Amino acid sequence: MRERDDGTNVLLDANENAYGPGLDLQSDGSLKTAMSNGSRAGGDTIDLRGLNRYPDPHQAVLKQKLCELRNLHIHTAQDLKPDNLFVGVGSDEAIDALLRCFCTPAHDKILTCPPTYGMYAVSAQINDIAVVKVPLDVNNTFQLQPEAINATLSADPTIKMVYICSPGNPSGTLISKADIQQVLEHPTWNGIVILDEAYIDFAPDGSSLAEWVTEWPNLVVMQTLSKAFGLAGIRLGAAFASPQVAGLLNNLKAPYNISSPSSALAIAALKSENLAVMRSNQEKILEQRQRMLNELPKIPRIGRFIGGTNSNFLLVEILDKTRDEGGRPSNESAMALYETLAETRGVVVRFRGKELGCEGCIRITVGTSEEVDRLLMEIRSVLQGDGIADHRGINGIEKSQDQKEQDANGVVA
Repeated sequence: MRERDDGTNVLLDANENAYGPGLDLQSDGSLKTAMSNGSRAGGDTIDLRGLNRYPDPHQAVLKQKLCELRNLHIHTAQDLKPDNLFVGVGSDEAIDALLRCFCTPAHDKILTCPPTYGMYAVSAQINDIAVVKVPLDVNNTFQLQPEAINATLSADPTIKMVYICSPGNPSGTLISKADIQQVLEHPTWNGIVILDEAYIDFAPDGSSLAEWVTEWPNLVVMQTLSKAFGLAGIRLGAAFASPQVAGLLNNLKAPYNISSPSSALAIAALKSENLAVMRSNQEKILEQRQRMLNELPKIPRIGRFIGGTNSNFLLVEILDKTRDEGGRPSNESAMALYETLAETRGVVVRFRGKELGCEGCIRITVGTSEEVDRLLMEIRSVLQGDGIADHRGINGIEKSQDQKEQDANGVVA
């Protein structure tokens, strides 16, 4: 659906920051303060004269800034240092690097907890690593099931890593710290627990466990600047880990994996004046998230919100009939709404009905106030009977309902 965007659509499908980059920008889009050499020659904010040189392979300045951001001393008195960090091209590079570092192709396995972010399984498949699944507890807001995870780890020594998404995607649930600790404390398993905190800045303050890697050498915490920081376009992610694990990841990466412009923008985003912009945008997103929580249930055939509300998106059921008529979550209804919004109303959301425990669900990114206005108007219009589009698939060829749902659900984001 997104590939058809002409610039007029409301894109609420990829959990991007609708309020833009967390940077203090002028009206022409340039930064108000310089980023690299402290000067503003000709209005440029990146020293373009240095682009003939390869970037810093160690990214020491950027790593120090990330440490300062996460050294909150809530979960430990110890300090993160640059040697606790790997930085890569989004979190996806860290996901892949960890697999290549700790798993033997065609032999080892990873454990995931569905419903969860699809790139863990995609990267595992690329690296010929099998995936063992221990589902989240669909009857307890998609919380972790640490006892089941630990039993699985005890039974299969070829599982080398556990990937946990917190807050979850698509669940939006912040995973209990005590449950994570229970897996970390497994008495015999000698693997790595990877905590993906891509959405952590939309959770309550102090929720990040990044600094906890100084206490747990078997813990890796991944983060990204793509979500709360609004910098998806620069593809910058980080993995906090013990110096030993971070050292392994840094030794196997490409020498110059982070470009100079990406590094300069990331460093700029971590300065106080730009952190203030990020936090202002964050507050606006939280306000609109609450507005969606209040207003969506007023629309006929909107069901329950599933999971938690600790991200910049919501997972909500679409019913086959109104609640008063005994409506139940329906993949067919959710798929029809998803297609109609995208193809005739210019609003793009994400179908997630094929995920475990997500029957009849769509995932909606929190937008700006104006985008939420339009979302609510269009959903109300469609579900109150103004018309579901006739969908014939590509080139007029009718797809089966199941195939349409599989295709829509298969998009990774």
